Amino acid sequence: MDIITGIEQFAWIIWIALIAIFLVIEMLSLDFTFLMLGIGGLAGLIADLFGAPLWLQLVIAALVALLLIFVLRPPLLHRLRRGEDPTPSNVAALIGMPAVVLSTVTRLGGLVKLDNGETWTARPVDDEASFAPDLHVRVARIEGATAFIRSDPETSEEGPA
Repeated sequence: MDIITGIEQFAWIIWIALIAIFLVIEMLSLDFTFLMLGIGGLAGLIADLFGAPLWLQLVIAALVALLLIFVLRPPLLHRLRRGEDPTPSNVAALIGMPAVVLSTVTRLGGLVKLDNGETWTARPVDDEASFAPDLHVRVARIEGATAFIRSDPETSEEGPA
């Protein structure tokens, strides 16, 4: 028995194994990509059961999987994610947050108190800048435990209004 004949004869076992692998990966990823590949594998298995040649099984499986990935997956992802809270959290929630300078902030360091009550070590975004105490600033980015700040355009340079 040559190899191609053996593969064609036992293709149904390969299809079932692929479907099982894709479904296990899908359960771990929850991205619907491997679910679509698994359904494509199911189409290949059905084609095998109807006696289609191996090349046609592969074409059918690929076409069904691609069609599902591009047509069915986007609305499924949209439905899955529609209940998510879009509010940023953790470090992302700190970007753009107003703060008040507690001790002079220079390129060597300083302290700011964020509007959420946390006190952070701070440095200016521009190394040449310096911020005096009681000045209102905004967080531009976070690196490690340091908030990089910039002046707050909504308040005057002399201090709080």
